[in-house]
Amino acid sequence: MFESAELGHEIDKAAFREREPRLREELLDAQFDLREQAKFPVIILVGGVAGAGASEIINLLHEWLDSRFLSTQTFSAPTDEERDRPYLWRFWRVLPPKGRIGIFADSWYTEPLGQALARKISAADLDQRLDQINRFEAMLVNEEALVLKFWFHLSRQGQRQRLAALEKDPRTAWRVTKDDWRQHKRYDRLQELAGHVLRLTNTPWAPWVVVDGSDDRYRMLQVSSVLLGALLRRLADPQDQNFPVAPPMVPNIDQLDVLTALDLTQKRTREDYEAQLAKWQGRLGELVRQDRFRRRALILAFEGQDAAGKGGAIRRVTAALDPRQYQVVPVAAPTEEERAQPYLWRFWRYIPRKGRLTLFDRTWYGRVLVERVEGLCGEADWLRAYAEINDFEHELHQDGVILVKFWLQISQEEQLRRFQEREQVPFKRFKITAEDWRNREKWDLYHQAVCDLVDRTSTGGAPWTLVEAEDKYFARVKILRTICQRLEDAL
Repeated sequence: MFESAELGHEIDKAAFREREPRLREELLDAQFDLREQAKFPVIILVGGVAGAGASEIINLLHEWLDSRFLSTQTFSAPTDEERDRPYLWRFWRVLPPKGRIGIFADSWYTEPLGQALARKISAADLDQRLDQINRFEAMLVNEEALVLKFWFHLSRQGQRQRLAALEKDPRTAWRVTKDDWRQHKRYDRLQELAGHVLRLTNTPWAPWVVVDGSDDRYRMLQVSSVLLGALLRRLADPQDQNFPVAPPMVPNIDQLDVLTALDLTQKRTREDYEAQLAKWQGRLGELVRQDRFRRRALILAFEGQDAAGKGGAIRRVTAALDPRQYQVVPVAAPTEEERAQPYLWRFWRYIPRKGRLTLFDRTWYGRVLVERVEGLCGEADWLRAYAEINDFEHELHQDGVILVKFWLQISQEEQLRRFQEREQVPFKRFKITAEDWRNREKWDLYHQAVCDLVDRTSTGGAPWTLVEAEDKYFARVKILRTICQRLEDAL
């Protein structure tokens, strides 16, 4: 995989000086167009062997481009805050918005490659992480990002010579560390692992570019030319960037589905409700104060028909909790900042650290509900979202997050009664909007969308709990009991 990068590519000074001014000008123009269009972000990953010139390339890009719209991210060992969350959380936080370029000097490849080099993870664990990275990068590209990955290579002898030369020069000696020389001693092992990583993650949507790092001028021209070409092609190509094809929807031929099968007649008396409410609120309060919960996190995701009682259910849950321990996130239409990022970005921001809870009043399922039904995204976007959501929730589950998802279901007749009540009661009028009435006209479309999302995203680690919410007392008790049972099973 590295043979072409060991051929001794070289550009003489005169040829470099002839090509440099035009290349810089074209890169600046392309960056300006990127900023003006603001239709996609550019994500540049930089990796490779020590001494191969990755740092010099980053400095060059900051010199040649407008640094106001260019950021560089580096990642050392995870902080306590980062260790308390899923692996990709710290990368999600710093993704560049549309119209900007983000350089990752250390990326999501650095830690798994380092762990494999130190033999801290097995080959199977490494491959599992690489599979996760492939799906993550596919999602970024499908969300319109341009992902460029550069691996800077030196032969074993070339690396030794480069490190020795840098160390000998007082102006560059500081750039060579003991860790670089330790890495050189493990050169063969690193090349074996790097070849494996690049092979498994060299995808059509995010391919690797292996760069010969032996000659500074060649390295600069190759990277800047690749970046310019990719930018110009993407700026001129308005085509849909979707790569994966999702399975088609299966028609329902007998009208029996997960929602019509619910028994909405179930009720509780007020006396029974108050007794059960106190019981399960008390149990929930005990569970989240246990020492074992400090090693876990809890996410409660609430979806449901308009007026199904999500807000009331959430208030009964939070009444059992210490306000310092939880956060309620109401989800509305995305802001301008959120629209400039992949749609899951605004949810990653609120992933709780260990020992904490986050309650989402509406969730990431908006992509396959309101955006699908209202035509706010293309069919390819919402079809692939099922797999992306499953990946997101699987990562949460693998990291120890307990995810409990609720869909609250009521009948059309009960929804109409609640809508009319909200219009008549002064302190409830804020709950009813013209949009609620418009959504009601698309009841059947939403019904089918809900059945599809349950079928495609109710997994072993993150199953859906369908709540018969015609009677609010019954619904609230079922929700609290389910949360407690899931916590008890997990702890």
